[in-house]
Amino acid sequence: MIQEKRALIGEIFIEKKVLSSDKLAEALALQCEEGGLIGEVLIRLKYLTEETLLKGLCVQWGFPYLQKLNIDEIDPALTKEIPLSFAKRHLFLPIKRIGETIRCATSRPVNLAALDDFRLLLKAPIELIVVPASEIMQQLNQIYELARDSPEEAISDFSGTSLSDLAEELAEPEDLLDTADDAPMIQLVNSIFFQAAQQRASDIHFEPFEREIKIRFRVDGVLYNILSPPKRLQSALISRVKVMAGMNIAEKRLPQDGRISLRIGGREIDIRVSDVPIAHGERLVLRLLEKTEQSLNLDDIGLSKEHLVSMNKLIKLAHGIVLVTGPTGSGKTTTLYSALNRINAPDKNIITIEDPIEYQLNGIGQIQVNSKIGLTFASGLRSILRQDPDVIMVGEIRDVETAGIAIHASLTGHLVFSTLHTNDAAGAVTRLLDMGIEPFLVSSSVVAVIAQRLVRKICPECRTAYRPGAEECQKLGLDLNEEYSFFKASGCSHCLKTGFKGRFGIYEILLLDDELRNMILSKLDSTLIKAKAVSKGMLSLRGDGALRVVAGLTTTDEVLRVTQEE
Repeated sequence: MIQEKRALIGEIFIEKKVLSSDKLAEALALQCEEGGLIGEVLIRLKYLTEETLLKGLCVQWGFPYLQKLNIDEIDPALTKEIPLSFAKRHLFLPIKRIGETIRCATSRPVNLAALDDFRLLLKAPIELIVVPASEIMQQLNQIYELARDSPEEAISDFSGTSLSDLAEELAEPEDLLDTADDAPMIQLVNSIFFQAAQQRASDIHFEPFEREIKIRFRVDGVLYNILSPPKRLQSALISRVKVMAGMNIAEKRLPQDGRISLRIGGREIDIRVSDVPIAHGERLVLRLLEKTEQSLNLDDIGLSKEHLVSMNKLIKLAHGIVLVTGPTGSGKTTTLYSALNRINAPDKNIITIEDPIEYQLNGIGQIQVNSKIGLTFASGLRSILRQDPDVIMVGEIRDVETAGIAIHASLTGHLVFSTLHTNDAAGAVTRLLDMGIEPFLVSSSVVAVIAQRLVRKICPECRTAYRPGAEECQKLGLDLNEEYSFFKASGCSHCLKTGFKGRFGIYEILLLDDELRNMILSKLDSTLIKAKAVSKGMLSLRGDGALRVVAGLTTTDEVLRVTQEE
C-alpha cells in the first residue's frame, strides 16, 4: 500500500493564510543557519503562536487537538510509570488506558524518538492527542503534587535512623516534586516548602519552644499554625534548612543569614533565611519570593484611577524626591519597583541601592548594600551620583547622612525614590525634620509622599452581600445618609477557608503645594499638615480603604486592622 504524502507544515500555514511566503522563506533561511524545527523558528520569530503551530501539526499528522485536559480523567497509576523529569523534558502525559492502547497528551507530536521511549516505559501502544505545553506542565505538576506526602505523613515515616546524618545530606533536588525516595528529613523539609508554595505563603517560621517546635506560614499578611513536629526532630530539621541555605550548622550562638533557590512544580522560588538563637534553640524565618509571578505593574498594585493619574505624573518629573512610607511588609518596595518598571527605557539611566535586592529588574543597575565592607546607603549613594543617573532609588532613608545626600541629588536634577517608616504621609515630613534636615531643604526637594498599607482581598467565590449598620459606616467615615452593600466571606476551598485570597494596596498621596511647603518651613505639626491636605482633597488611607469596602473588594475589619483612627 502506498502511503499518502503529508503536506509540509509551511504549506499548511500558507494555505490557511496565517503565514506569508516571505516570512516562511525567512524562517527557512534562519533554520539553515541555526538548525532546529521550522515550527520552533516560526514561534521564535513571533510569526506563529504555539496554538497555531500545534493546530497545524494536528492537520499535518491527523491528531486531535485539545486546549484543556480534565484532571479527573487522568489515571494516576499511569503517571507512576513515567519519571517526572522525563515527562517534563518531553512535555508528555499519559491519560488513560483504552483497551490495549494508552491515550497520551503531548505538545511535541513530532518528537518520534521520545515517543518510542514512552512506548517502552508504558509497555503498550500509545494514541496521541495534542495539548499546549502550559496545560501539560500544569497537569503534570498537579498529578505529581497529589502523590506527595503531606508534612504530617513525612513525620510519621521517621524511625530510629540517625536524623543528624539525614539532615546533612547535601544532594539538592532539581525540582522538589522529584524526590519521592529521599531521606525522611529531606522529605519533611521539602513537603513544608511545597505546602508553603501551594498555600501562597510569603514567610515560613520555625519557632522552637520548651516541648515542641511550631511551624507557621504567613499567608496574605496573617500568620497561621501549620505543624508542630516533635521536639526530638528540632536539631535535624533546623540543620537541614541551614545546609540548604549554605549556613554554618555548627554555629548555634550567633545570628546568620542565608539563601535558597528552589524550583517547586516548575515555579522558581528564592528563599531568604534568617537564623537567630533564642532560649529553646534556633529560630528560623524564611521569606519566599516567587520570581515568575511577581507583578510589577503600576496598574495591578491597587491604585485607584485618581491615584494612578497622580503616580504617572510623579514618575515623569525631572527632579525631586518621592517618598513611600508604611510599616515593614506594606508593599513599599513593590510600589517603587512598579514605578521604575513604568519609566524604564533605553534613554534613562536608572540605578538603585537596596538592602536586600528583592527582584532583578532588567535594564536597571541594582547595588546591594554590604555594611561589612563599608558599602552603606550613604556611601553607595555618593558613588551612584558619579554614574550619571537620571533616576535613583534608595531602598530606605535610615539616617541624616543618607537623607542629606538624597536631597542634594534631587536638587541637582535627579528624580529620587525612597522609603521611610512612618504611619502616614504627613509624618514623613516631620521625620526628616527630626533627623536634622533643614526645613527649607525638605520643602524644596520633596514633591510627594505616598503612604500605603496592604489589605486582604475578599474571596470572590464565597463572598455574600449584607447591609452595614450605621456604626460600621461611621467607623469608615462614610455618609450615613447613603445606603451601602458590603461583603463578607465564609471561606471555601479556593481561599484555603480563610475568606480572603490575595492582597492589594490602599494609598494616601500627599502632593506638596506652596501652602503645604510654607507649613513645613514653619515646622508645623504633621497633624496640621495632614488636616490641610485633606481639606485640599487628599484621600486618607482609611478613606481609600472605605472606597474599596464599598466596591466589594475587602471588608471593614480589614481596613480598620491596617489603618489608624482618623
